[in-house]
Amino acid sequence: MRILKNLFHAFLRSRRFAGLFERHLMPGRGPLPDESIPQELNRGLQHAAQSDAAQLLTQLDSSTKGLTHSQAQYLLSQLGPNEVAHEKPLPAWLHLWHCYKNPFNLLLTVLAIVSYVTEDEKATVVIGSMVLLSTLLRFVQEGKSNRAAARLQALVSNKATVRRRADDPATPAVFQDSGLNPDAQTHEIPLRDMVPGDVVVLSAGDMIPADCRVLSAKDLFVSQAAMTGESLPVEKFATVGDSGQAASVLEAGNLLFMGSNVVSGAATALVIATGNHTYFGTLATRVTHSDRAPTAFEKGVNSVSWLLIRFAAVMVPVVLFINGYTKGDWGEAFLFALSVAVGLTPEMLPMIVTTTLAKGAVALSRQKVVVKRLDAIQNFGAMDVLCTDKTGTLTQDRIALERHTDVLGQPSDEVLQFAYLNSYYQTGLKNLLDHAVLEHVELQPQLHVSEDYRKVDEIPFDFQRRRMSVVVAERNHHHELICKGAVEEILQVCTRLRQGDALLELTPERRSQVLAVTEGLNHEGLRVVAVAMKEVPPDKNTYGIGDEAELTLIGYVAFLDPPKESTPAAIAALLQHGVAVKVLTGDNELVARKVCRDVGLQVDSVLLGSTIEAMDEATLRSVVDQQVLFAKLTPLHKERIVQALRANGHITGFMGDGINDAPALRAADIGISVDSAVDIAKEAADIILLEKSLLVLEQGVVEGRRTFSNMLKYIRMTASSNFGNVFSVLIASAFIPFLPMLPMQLLMQNLLYDISQIAIPFDHVDEELVARPLHWNPQDLGRFMMFFGPISSLFDVTTFALMWWVFHANTPEQQTLFQSGWFVVGLLTQTLIVHMIRTPKIAFVQSRASWPLLIMTGVIMAIGIFLPMGPLASYFKLQTLPASYFLWLLVILLAYAALTTLAKRYYIRRFGWQ
Repeated sequence: MRILKNLFHAFLRSRRFAGLFERHLMPGRGPLPDESIPQELNRGLQHAAQSDAAQLLTQLDSSTKGLTHSQAQYLLSQLGPNEVAHEKPLPAWLHLWHCYKNPFNLLLTVLAIVSYVTEDEKATVVIGSMVLLSTLLRFVQEGKSNRAAARLQALVSNKATVRRRADDPATPAVFQDSGLNPDAQTHEIPLRDMVPGDVVVLSAGDMIPADCRVLSAKDLFVSQAAMTGESLPVEKFATVGDSGQAASVLEAGNLLFMGSNVVSGAATALVIATGNHTYFGTLATRVTHSDRAPTAFEKGVNSVSWLLIRFAAVMVPVVLFINGYTKGDWGEAFLFALSVAVGLTPEMLPMIVTTTLAKGAVALSRQKVVVKRLDAIQNFGAMDVLCTDKTGTLTQDRIALERHTDVLGQPSDEVLQFAYLNSYYQTGLKNLLDHAVLEHVELQPQLHVSEDYRKVDEIPFDFQRRRMSVVVAERNHHHELICKGAVEEILQVCTRLRQGDALLELTPERRSQVLAVTEGLNHEGLRVVAVAMKEVPPDKNTYGIGDEAELTLIGYVAFLDPPKESTPAAIAALLQHGVAVKVLTGDNELVARKVCRDVGLQVDSVLLGSTIEAMDEATLRSVVDQQVLFAKLTPLHKERIVQALRANGHITGFMGDGINDAPALRAADIGISVDSAVDIAKEAADIILLEKSLLVLEQGVVEGRRTFSNMLKYIRMTASSNFGNVFSVLIASAFIPFLPMLPMQLLMQNLLYDISQIAIPFDHVDEELVARPLHWNPQDLGRFMMFFGPISSLFDVTTFALMWWVFHANTPEQQTLFQSGWFVVGLLTQTLIVHMIRTPKIAFVQSRASWPLLIMTGVIMAIGIFLPMGPLASYFKLQTLPASYFLWLLVILLAYAALTTLAKRYYIRRFGWQ
């Protein structure tokens, strides 16, 4: 057990690493609180960056030859596989429960139970059908969307190369039988089998399998775009240097992070953290183990639901008391009050909402958008702020040669030609900048590369010189040494510069002029590479660093990650639709400002991550609204910005595809990712784009607003109409000696009216209603209900007077005629109101409903007239109406339409319309 004991204490010797591992190695110790994990992780990574490599190897009981097979096997059994937690799909029963639970479904279930207990079978069937249909529709549609998203998230099995040592012959049997060749030095193992202390061998194209400390490196460039948003690769070293003092651990030059990849070069690295203990894993844990805050849609539906439920809770007891007191039959009064409760409750709301959202999901799927959560479609429509990453979202995620200029910054084809020859003939690993230069293939025939030039020698790149040179023979007449690299390092070996056709001495004044020109290019967000050369006699074939002297500076090539062609138009469309666009990037502010300017975003100032770090939440909330660009951000900075915007009342969307975007995706009202994103980003997102374009987003915003607008139509129509009905019932109950309508008739009327609105999800939406963001506003709904409800009550009272005095239905013996007359007027006015308040325009003239809605409402109105006139009249206790009644009916409907139109115009002038 000696080895076991040594392993145990080796980990605990590092106070900073102990916090990461003690939850696995020390029984009885609970997991660290969620809020402490980032700080503990940060301290551990800083310690790794600042420590000497030999010290780290000792602390992890490893060596440059790696762990022994038995050590690795034991650690794997203790720490678990090198896997990041993924959000597990909900079991079917729990998903079904989530689809069912909302205030309306719960209320309707209670009403159905009460109806069943009181032996009102018709009401029980009607209410139960509504609940069942809306729940199953949502369950099926979300299930389809989740399965489509899961197919996008299929993982690929990867392996890594590690060094493992043979076991000590004295190793206890518990550590034997590792299954690996004990004589081998390197092994390919699955990424999941990697453990802290492993020494991993990396080369170009490899994924970084865990968080690592570099032990040795040669020309190592790593892409951290998924972690930091930087479009250009960063160089990594084995030395400590200033890594420990970096503003962020992500900027440490000797640390490698899971989720990044090697672009060029080779390295060996020590694994210091695996799985959920990596930087990536910590973010994943925060995303998958945290509950999502309620979105604007959920808050809106719940607020509207409770408004109507509170209203019903007040009105229904009043109806019960008045009818029981005036009629003396409390049992009949209770059934009537129950029918009023059902009538007051927009029982079709869950189904209408789900159908509308499902239709939106289908429409978006045609535009290559996978909707994981149906609620997200409405949030599309309500969104007024879109936060987006820069790299790959606004830009093409590739480096392009933006300019080639002389020393004064004027365009120069000669500079491009020399840069092309340098990149073409270099034999080392070509980085992204070389590839951008070599895309100018048209230079090959112009320069007659194969005919006129021959490579003589090469002076490779290294990180001390930060430049590289090639020597070519031009038509065997002379040799040209062409050097390109960082501006400062190139200037160190230049004595002259070329200005037009003149060669001038590189005086201190001209040097300052050169630096001013290159600094100006940097401020435009360009990465500048200087190009210099000199002609030498063709008398030798071997060149070295000493030959990089007395060069002539001829100009610069400047590179940029260019914006997508579609981005400016998409941003302009979003701004036109009232959606403010904010850029949140881990890249530097100069590059980000240039990109923002190119895509049409006005940037007055930049808020940096280091500044945000020093802000409390109140200060951050006070500044986020005014800022367009946020740069040099960590993942947690992005999350805080999104939360601050939401706290300020904005419906906030976030679009990103990297590991660094996952917390912000989770924190937003609507998280948007793409199918090429890392898995954790797709898990955190609500919507996945199959095409990485902001144009698709703009289309989604419009579709979301259409969906939202149609939902608002139903809620307004139902709330105002139902309120009018209850108000009318109160008046009738107080003055009429019989029930104005039987419970069965009231339920049937309510059912037919609700069926007439099934086609609302397929209705047209006026262009004016999708021009601006739409928001839930319970206060506005209450005002709308109180304003338009009494208008329908006015015509109900008119109908009461008509039936009482004109048709003499004023005794309990004539109550069937009275009830038949109000049944028809009530249903037809309720159905007509669908067309009157579905649009702020003049109904049927300036805005006409879709054909499905026209047909559905027409059919329901016909059924409403048929029921008292046809063979089913006796079943519903209705009776045939006299022919003269229908002339009065026409007058009432026309007057109702006219008065509603006038009232609507006044309401719009006074309160507006969304």
